[in-house]
Amino acid sequence: MAADLIELTRLITAFRDARDWSQFHSLRNLIVSLNLEAGELLELTQWKTDEEIAELPADLHDREALEDECADVLLYLLLIADRAGIDLELATRAKLAKNEAKYPVERFRGSRRKYDSPE
Repeated sequence: MAADLIELTRLITAFRDARDWSQFHSLRNLIVSLNLEAGELLELTQWKTDEEIAELPADLHDREALEDECADVLLYLLLIADRAGIDLELATRAKLAKNEAKYPVERFRGSRRKYDSPE
């Protein structure tokens, strides 16, 4: 795993362990929590137009909320990977290779269709 991700994981698990929260962090609970946090990220866009959403990073308050929710999602993702023994860097590289095979540039450039949909 990349050094930055390893260091972030170390910081998160130290924070967790200092509070004895590992007992609550089953893989299931972490996956549920990740999805709850992703829902909070999504909530920042509720009832907004695409233009309003594009402006979120420009407003100081909205940007902080966006940063906080993105960080919460990453925190839980790193805890899930740690609990499951997943090297996120290797998993991401492998997934990119799979996507390269499923979505060759010459067939999918500028297209939003799924790899198994008819042309």
